[in-house]
Amino acid sequence: MSRLDEPICIVGVATHTVRDRDAPEPLDLWADAIRAAAHDAGNPALLRDVDSLTTTYCQTWQYDDPTARLADELGIEPRHRHYQPIGGTSGQQLVDLAARRIRAGESDIVAIASAEALATQAASRKRGEQREYRFKPETKRPFPFEAPLHPQETAADLLSALNAFALFDSARRAHRGVALDDHRRALAEMFAPMSEVAARNPDAWFPTARTADAIVEARPDNRMTAYPYTKYMVAVMDVDMAAAVVVMSESAANRLAIDRDRRVYLRGSAYLTDPVYVAQHRELHHSPAMRRAAQFALNTAGVHLDDVALLDIYSCFGSSLFFACDALGIAPDDSRGLTVTGGLPYHGGPGSGYMVHSIAAITRRLREARGSALVSGVGMINTKHTFGVYSCDPPNRTVEPPTAAIDLAAEQTRLDDENGPIDIVDDYTGEATILALTVVHGRDGAARHGIAVVELDAEQAGSASTPRRAYARFLDPDMLVAAEQRELVGARAHLVPHPFTGVMGEQSGHLARLV
Repeated sequence: MSRLDEPICIVGVATHTVRDRDAPEPLDLWADAIRAAAHDAGNPALLRDVDSLTTTYCQTWQYDDPTARLADELGIEPRHRHYQPIGGTSGQQLVDLAARRIRAGESDIVAIASAEALATQAASRKRGEQREYRFKPETKRPFPFEAPLHPQETAADLLSALNAFALFDSARRAHRGVALDDHRRALAEMFAPMSEVAARNPDAWFPTARTADAIVEARPDNRMTAYPYTKYMVAVMDVDMAAAVVVMSESAANRLAIDRDRRVYLRGSAYLTDPVYVAQHRELHHSPAMRRAAQFALNTAGVHLDDVALLDIYSCFGSSLFFACDALGIAPDDSRGLTVTGGLPYHGGPGSGYMVHSIAAITRRLREARGSALVSGVGMINTKHTFGVYSCDPPNRTVEPPTAAIDLAAEQTRLDDENGPIDIVDDYTGEATILALTVVHGRDGAARHGIAVVELDAEQAGSASTPRRAYARFLDPDMLVAAEQRELVGARAHLVPHPFTGVMGEQSGHLARLV
C-alpha cells in the first residue's frame, strides 16, 4: 500500500571507533552497530521486524554476499537487502532508498550500516601478515569504479582523488583572484576549527585540536601532498570505524512505542551529478550540481538555510568544502561551523561510510538541541553530490516522492545540457591554456611532478564549436617551483605526446612546459 505522505524518521543510531589496530572484521562491526542502534531506539526487539537491510560498500574486505551474511549474523530474515555501490554519498542515498521503500509500502523498518577496518588491515600488511576473514568470494572482484577509467586521466596521475580535488581548488582560487599563499592560509583557517570539533568528539580518529599555523606549515610530520594541501588538510581513510542508523515510518514508530524524543525526521534531500571526468566540467571553479542539489533539498524540506542550526559538510578535501560553501552561499567561517564530527581529515573518512557517521552525529545533536540540520556528501572525483535536511519536527508539508524524483530527473537533464559536450584529446602537439594545476609531492615531501588540465587552441584543435581539452604532466624543475609561487592558471603551455609509466602500466599522455 502506498503511503506518500508518511513521515520518515531515524529512531536509533550507533557509532563505534576501534583504536588498537585490532578491529573485528567488518561483518562483526556491522552487526554490532545495528544492534547498538536498535538499543539506542529504546527497543532492541525491533531488530526482528527489520524488513530492509542495507550497507555501504566495504573497502576492507569483500564478502561473497554481504547483506545475506549480515542477516545471518543478526538472526533476521529481511525481505529486502541492498549493498550500496562505492561513493561518499552512500549514507544519504541509503536513507533516501529507505524513505522511497517505506512510502511505496515496500518496507517499514530499515537498518543501515557502515564499517571499515582499514587501519587494522594496513597495520597487518605493515607487519607482513595476511589478515584472514570469513566468507570470501570465490574469485577476486575488481575495484568497482562507477565509470571506465579514462586513459588520459590515468596517464596524468589522476587515479588519486587527492590530485583531482587539488586541481579544482586551483581553478576556484584563480577564478576568485586569490594569491597562492593567501589561499593556503584560508584553507588552514577553515580546517582548524574542524580539528577543534574532533578534539571534543570521542569517536574522532585524531581528537587533536590544531592551529592554522600547524595545518598550513609543510614539515616532515605534515608533508605537502598535492599542492596546496598538506597532510593535515586531507581525508584519512585508514580508520577502524562502524556506524548504523535505523529508519522507519512514523506509523511503525508509533506501533513500537518509540519515544518521540528519539525521532529525527528526514525533511528533504537531493542527489545530482556533475560530469565524471575532471576535464569535462565546463567550469572547474564550482559545482552546478552541488548548488542545485542543496537548494532542492532545502525547498523540499520547507526549510530556509538561515533556520538550519547544524551543518556537516563533506570535507574530503578543501575544494569540496569551498564548493559547498559557495553552493550554499555561506562563508567558510560560518558561525555554525562546517562539521559536527570533526570532518574527514580529523574524525576520519571510513571509505564510503562517512555519511552514516555524520547522520548519526546530527541525530544525536538534534535530540539535544532540537531544530534542523543539513548534511552533504561528495562521491567519486567531485561527480556525485547529495544533501539531506533533518529536523526534530515532522514535515509540515510533503513533496510526494514520485514528483520529487521527476523534478530531480529534469534538473539532471538541464545540468547535463548546460554543461554540454567537451572532448578530451589524447594526442596533441601545440600550445594550450592552463585551466587548473597541482604539484604532486612524494612521501619525502619533494615535488615529483605536476598535473594540469588545459584548453586547446581552437584553430589547432580543429573545432570551434566543442571545447577540446587535455591532461598533461609537467616535470621541469623550474615549472614545479613556479606552480607553487606564482599564478600559472591562465598561462600558456606547449604540449607534446609522452609515455608515462604508472600503476596501469605504460600509457601515452602529454608532457607540458611553459611557453
